[in-house]
Amino acid sequence: MKHLRSLLDLTIDEFHGVLDLAASLKKQLLAGERPDLLKNRTAALIFEKASLRTRVSLEAGMAQLGGSALFLTGDVGWRQRESIGDFIRVLAEYCDFVVCRAISQSTINELAAHDVVPIINGLTDESHPCQALADFMTMKEVAGNVTGKQLTFVGDGNNVARSLLAACSMGRIKFRLAAPEGYQFKPELIDRVKNHAGWVDFEQSPNTAAMLRDADFVYTDVWTSMGQEAEAEKRNTDLRPYQVNEQLMKLAPSHCKILHCLPARRGMEITDSAMDSAASIIFPQAGNRMHLQKGLLVWLAQKNGLI
Repeated sequence: MKHLRSLLDLTIDEFHGVLDLAASLKKQLLAGERPDLLKNRTAALIFEKASLRTRVSLEAGMAQLGGSALFLTGDVGWRQRESIGDFIRVLAEYCDFVVCRAISQSTINELAAHDVVPIINGLTDESHPCQALADFMTMKEVAGNVTGKQLTFVGDGNNVARSLLAACSMGRIKFRLAAPEGYQFKPELIDRVKNHAGWVDFEQSPNTAAMLRDADFVYTDVWTSMGQEAEAEKRNTDLRPYQVNEQLMKLAPSHCKILHCLPARRGMEITDSAMDSAASIIFPQAGNRMHLQKGLLVWLAQKNGLI
């Protein structure tokens, strides 16, 4: 059974196949067409963390494809009344997909290990594959041929950044991380991505100017993610020099576009002037979450014999 635990579950051809399908479905939607490719199919959404984009984009996307999504709250007894194994085996009797937004990657891996229903990682502490796929889709829309382009991530090398490294490597985009020591990638991550993708063009440094010099896209995210609240004061101090603002954007080429996975802490990792500037593609980027996930759902349905 095919799952999406992380981007490394996809071959390079599959990575591009999902993106092509998402682009096709977006084009159809803009032309007023909503093919019911997942008619009568159901996705269960299990979220351990708060969500706007992931939940709404999945619910709307399933509806546009003719299916439905069930948002499961605490009253279903997730992790309380029964084991994960019993829980997922019951869900597989009712639903065609399960999307889990989990605190730990181990939860996604355990769900997928039972191999009874396609599992989609909606976010974990380690990765955010749906976000990175939508980000790649957005960069491709802006740049056309993205091969050889450069994405510079500014700030904490977090779960989103780690997934972006995989996406950029599979799609032949150079990746730079401008981050202080302690917030950078570990060598084993880079090796794992290179072994999977067969190619990595990556550098990291605290020197923001060096990392932004040739950037086509600059990306930032919140400095303190859910679960890291106790570290907030230190993180804010350490990462303050990496705020995306007018001064920082002057270090990048004039054509450079700004990305953010949202929610944004305006005045922290990004200023109003940067977020609302002509260089910002943040809201089309958010919109692509739905289009990408529609493509992913249809692709998983095809791979798992549901359509």
